[in-house]
Amino acid sequence: MNWHAVKAIYRFEMARTFRTIGESILSPVLTTSLYFVVFGAAIGARMGEVGGVSYGAFIIPGLIMLSLLNESISNAAFGIYMPKWAGTIFELLSAPVGWVEAVLGYVGAAASKSVMLGLLILVTARFFVDYEIAHPLAMVLFLVLTAVSFSLFGFIIGLWATDFQKLQIIPLMVMTPLTFLGGAFYSIDMLPPVWQKIALFNPVVYLISGFRWSFFGQSDVDVVVSFAAIIGFLVVCLAAVRAIFRSGWRLKA
Repeated sequence: MNWHAVKAIYRFEMARTFRTIGESILSPVLTTSLYFVVFGAAIGARMGEVGGVSYGAFIIPGLIMLSLLNESISNAAFGIYMPKWAGTIFELLSAPVGWVEAVLGYVGAAASKSVMLGLLILVTARFFVDYEIAHPLAMVLFLVLTAVSFSLFGFIIGLWATDFQKLQIIPLMVMTPLTFLGGAFYSIDMLPPVWQKIALFNPVVYLISGFRWSFFGQSDVDVVVSFAAIIGFLVVCLAAVRAIFRSGWRLKA
């Protein structure tokens, strides 16, 4: 294992984030703050509690997950796609760097950015609503597992993409609708019985439900099932990346 290569890729990707801190960090935080203003303060003040939790606090896990999923995918996808687009991928190809080191460096950096963003949103939420975290260790574990899993997924998208449009298809056309329909702003118990059953086919429901449990000790789905879902997705993404490179595929411009 070439740990110097992993460190170099990781540091380069993190440095790129801080060079573009406005769009990488501040923009998602400000966007989420607007959600808190509109849904938490304006609308939430006129709504009752959801499961004994104020509406403003109730939406915190969903908003964090909304940003976490999209940013994890986008960070990892752009991280590996940009060198291919700019032609700098040849520097990586000419170095003694295997696919494992590349995955660790790019995915590790993307996951680090996403976790950092999630924690910043959590701190920002304190300015708008009061909340308590019932299971902080479970919250951090869920945050990290989700960031790593979807960063791996984003890395796969970056390998597949041949233009910038393809990079945006999954985050905009798939993940955002699934997150909004996955209980980010409501409990699926509030839906009619038929739609409750349909909602269970949405994988994001399990992520948001488990993450919400770590905050308030309550969830729409058993927390064990939620953890199993995210671990299962992580294993599938790891297997997919391994299969891609074991099949003879190579990093290329």
